[in-house]
Amino acid sequence: MDDLLAGDLLGIAGGADETEELRAKAAIGLGAVLEECDTTDFDEPLDFDDVPIAELTFYRIRTTLQKLFEAPDVPKLVRRKILEAAVRSPQDWHRDAIRAAYSSGDRDWVLTGVFAMRWVRGFDDQIMEALGNPDLEIHAEAVMAAGNWSLDAAWHHVATLVENTKTPKSLRLAAIEALGSIRPQEAAEVLIELTDSSDEEIADTAQEALLMAEGASFAGDDDEDEDSPF
Repeated sequence: MDDLLAGDLLGIAGGADETEELRAKAAIGLGAVLEECDTTDFDEPLDFDDVPIAELTFYRIRTTLQKLFEAPDVPKLVRRKILEAAVRSPQDWHRDAIRAAYSSGDRDWVLTGVFAMRWVRGFDDQIMEALGNPDLEIHAEAVMAAGNWSLDAAWHHVATLVENTKTPKSLRLAAIEALGSIRPQEAAEVLIELTDSSDEEIADTAQEALLMAEGASFAGDDDEDEDSPF
């Protein structure tokens, strides 16, 4: 990614003469660089290894995506992918957009809304509700959102998905990834067993989740040490 490519993708996303599918792909293609730049302090000396685009380009992407999302003539698919990309760098307007998507009753918009909850704080109740959604994709997105925000209320549900061998594999993999983020120390016992799974994908995912859980556990111990008066 660089400034030129970012500009090209913005042009395609906003191009009324382009197909919906191409515009959607262009929009979502900007998500990663928004996330990468979101915590960047552009006032500090930077080089290409620090951030691939200029500050002006970063803000241009955010502003343009918002305008396209709010434009009434932009197709549904494109607007959905714009929101999914834009939330990688959270802004105030995202909260209302997520609420509207989730409450729309439209399956595709609900999916986008739950996906976006992984990036924007303040939707714990909706995430818990979405954990009961029978739609496999929405359910998986809710699991990943619960893991991202270490949502303790989701622990039992996510742990059950992990331990149940009849859980659809895609959903089980999402649950394995999330488990260690919710309760790192308790998750370790479950994840260690799964690292010996005959299913290579499950074993690898469990190993990665175990490493993340160990890191989170150590970080928690450090925080407790800092708070201790001794």
